[in-house]
Amino acid sequence: MELQSAVIVTLIGTVAGLLSGLLGLGGAIIIIPSLVILLGYSQQMAQGTALMMMVLPVGALAAFQYYQKGLVDIKAAIIMAAFFFIGGYFGAKFTTQISADVLKKAFALMLVVIAVKMWFFDKQ
Repeated sequence: MELQSAVIVTLIGTVAGLLSGLLGLGGAIIIIPSLVILLGYSQQMAQGTALMMMVLPVGALAAFQYYQKGLVDIKAAIIMAAFFFIGGYFGAKFTTQISADVLKKAFALMLVVIAVKMWFFDKQ
């Protein structure tokens, strides 16, 4: 890996880590678009890289901080983790079969839909 790419990856990881601890986001919203836009990764390569990064306990310290304050539903987290594991397998299997262009547009659309829902329709 070139020095410039290593610096960019380091910055992406730092920003994603800070935002993950602060707002609970990082993998999809920060890392994947950053890898595509800043380093020219294909959508599949960005998603695969982000998922590989998350195999390690990258969120353990942040999650522990929330747990210490009583802000973690352990039962829900375990159930989601189990089904995330299964769903991730099938999602990755499907993703590798479709074009990067279609995947990138679907990803962007999902981010817009979520943003609009949270901005205009969240009643909390």
